[in-house]
Amino acid sequence: MALLQISEPGQAPDPHQRRIAVGIDLGTTHSLVAAMRHGVAECLPDEQGRVLLPSAVRYLEAGRRQIGFDARAAQAEDAENTIVSVKRFMGRQLADVQGASRLPYRFIDRPGMLALATRDGEKTPVEVSAEILAHLRQRAEDSFDTDEIFGAVITVPAYFDDAQRQATKDAAQLAGLNVLRLISEPTAAAVAYGLDNGSEGLYAVYDLGGGTFDISLLRLAAGVFEVVATGGDAALGGDDIDHALADWALGQAGLPPGSASLNAHDKRAALVAARAVKEALSDSDSAVWQADLAGGPVAVPVSRQQLEALARPLIDRTLAAVRKVLRDADVTRDDVQGVVMVGGSTRMPLVRSLVGELFGRPVLTNVNPDEVVAIGAALQANALAGNSREGELLLLDVIALSLGLETMGGLVERVIERNTTIPVAKAQEFTTYQDGQTAMAIHVVQGERDLVSECRSLARFELRGIPPMVAGAARIRVTFQVDADGLLSVSAREQASGVEAAVVVKPSYGLAEEQIAQMLKDGFAHAEADMAARSLREAQVDAQRMLLATRAALAADAHLLTAEEQQAIDTQLQQLQAAAQGSDAHAVEAAVAAVAEATEAFAAARMNQGIRQALSGRKLDEI
Repeated sequence: MALLQISEPGQAPDPHQRRIAVGIDLGTTHSLVAAMRHGVAECLPDEQGRVLLPSAVRYLEAGRRQIGFDARAAQAEDAENTIVSVKRFMGRQLADVQGASRLPYRFIDRPGMLALATRDGEKTPVEVSAEILAHLRQRAEDSFDTDEIFGAVITVPAYFDDAQRQATKDAAQLAGLNVLRLISEPTAAAVAYGLDNGSEGLYAVYDLGGGTFDISLLRLAAGVFEVVATGGDAALGGDDIDHALADWALGQAGLPPGSASLNAHDKRAALVAARAVKEALSDSDSAVWQADLAGGPVAVPVSRQQLEALARPLIDRTLAAVRKVLRDADVTRDDVQGVVMVGGSTRMPLVRSLVGELFGRPVLTNVNPDEVVAIGAALQANALAGNSREGELLLLDVIALSLGLETMGGLVERVIERNTTIPVAKAQEFTTYQDGQTAMAIHVVQGERDLVSECRSLARFELRGIPPMVAGAARIRVTFQVDADGLLSVSAREQASGVEAAVVVKPSYGLAEEQIAQMLKDGFAHAEADMAARSLREAQVDAQRMLLATRAALAADAHLLTAEEQQAIDTQLQQLQAAAQGSDAHAVEAAVAAVAEATEAFAAARMNQGIRQALSGRKLDEI
C-alpha cells in the first residue's frame, strides 16, 4: 500500500454557507455522482435526466472524445478506440489482464502499467478514468451552477491494493477533483442502506459489479459502520458472464471465440449483444442474441435456463468467497440480519436466488443496486466537508491483506494482520543479526504466505547509523501506519541512539486484483507447506548463527582446546554446515544441538578464562 495524505477539509465552514462535496462511484460498467440536495443524498442526473454514465470513452481525431452513452453506442463500430471497463486495467501490466487476446484493444505493455493505443495516442487507464471523472465533476458543477466543488469521496472495490487506490487518486487529480477520502464500495453501500433504513446489527453486503466482486460483513450501530471482515473474487464481475455468453453464442453460430475471422468489431459486437441478452433475461424467459458480424448478421436464441447454466460456475465462485468471509469473522449465516445487494449484476434472478438460499433469507433489494454506492459516498463527503448534519458518521474499514517485514531466512514477520480496522498504527521491535552491525535493510511486504518470495514486495529502505553492538543488543522499532484510505507508511528507529529512517511506499502499479485474491487463497491452501518451510528457514537461521558464533570463538580462544577436542568440534561444524544446506528441519535442529553439546566444555573453559582475567591482580577484600 502507498502513503498519500488525505486532503484536509480545512477551516470550519461558515454556518450559513454549505460546502458542496460529492460522492463518486467510479464503476466498471457505469459511474455515478451524488450529493446532498435539500437535505437528501441523491444521484445527480445529466441534461436528459439520466443518473447513470456508461464508463466508456471514445477517442476521436484532433484530441476530441466522446464520453458515456455516445461512446458506448459506438463501441462495436470503433472498438479499438472506444475504451470500456477500463477499471479492470487500473494498476495492471498486460500479463495481469486475463483474456487480453479476446479484447479488441491494442495494448502496449510497459513497466508499471499498461497503456492502450488509440487514434489520439497512447492512453493509460488513469487517463481514461480521468475523462470519466471530469465528466462527472462537470455534471455536479452544472447541477449546482458553480465551479467550486469542495471535494469528492470516491469509492473503490474493497480488494483494491495500494497501486490501484493510488491510480484512482491520480485519475481524480487529473480530473481536477480534490479527493477527501477513498472508501470501499461495500462500506459506502452499508452507509446508504443503514442511514436510510435505521438498521442496526450485522449485515452482509454482496457487491457484484461489472468487473469486481466484493463481500463484506459490517456491524451497524448508532452511526458507526465497522467492517468486520472483507473478501471477494476480484477477477470476477458481470463482464465475465458477458464473455461466457458471447463465447457460447459464437460457438452456436459456428464461430469459435478464437476464430481468425473475428476482428475487433466482431469481438465487441458479440459482447454488446451478450450484455443486452443478459439484461433482457432478467425479466423474460427467452431472448435472441443478435450481432452484425463481418460475415453477416447472426441470431442465436437464448433461454434464461441457458444463461443461468453459463453463469452458475461464476456465481458459485462468489458464494465460495461468501462462506470464507463468514469463517473469517467466526459467524454463521444466522448471525447475519440482512443481505444488501449491490451492483447491476445482482439484478439477475439466479444471483438473488442463490445468495438468498445461502443465507437462508430473502435478500434486500429495496435500495437501487446501481445508486446505493454513490449515495453512501455522498453522505460521507458531506460529513468530511464539515457540513452540519444530525449525528456523527464513523466509518471503520479494514485492510484486505496482511502487512509485514522480511526477517532472516526470507521469512515474513506480520506486523498488521488482514481485516485489521483502519486507520491503524502498529509497531514491533527487531534486532541485529551480526556483531558490530551498523545498518539494517528493511523490506516491506504484503500477503498471507510465510515466505517473502510468495508475497508482494512493497518497498525497501535502510536504517543506517546503528551504534556497533553485539548481535541482538540493538533495539530497532519499526512502525507501520495505514491511513483511512488504506495507504501505508513505514518508519524505523534505533531506540538507544535515536537514528531513524522512513519510507513512503510508492506503488508500482503492478498488483492485479486477482493476485490479491490468489494470495489469500494460497495462504490457506499452502498453510501446511508454509509451516514446514518456516520451520526449515528458522532452523537454518539458528544454524548460521551457531556457525558464526562458534567459529568466532575458535578464532579467539582455540588455545584452550586440545587438538582432539578442536577436531571433534570441527567435525560437528562440518556436519551442521551440510545439514543447513538440506531440506530437513529436524536434521538441522539435531545438528545445532550436537554442536552445542560438543562445545559445552569449550564454553565453560572460555567463561573460566574470562573470570580469571577479570580477577587477575585483585585482592580478596576488593572483590
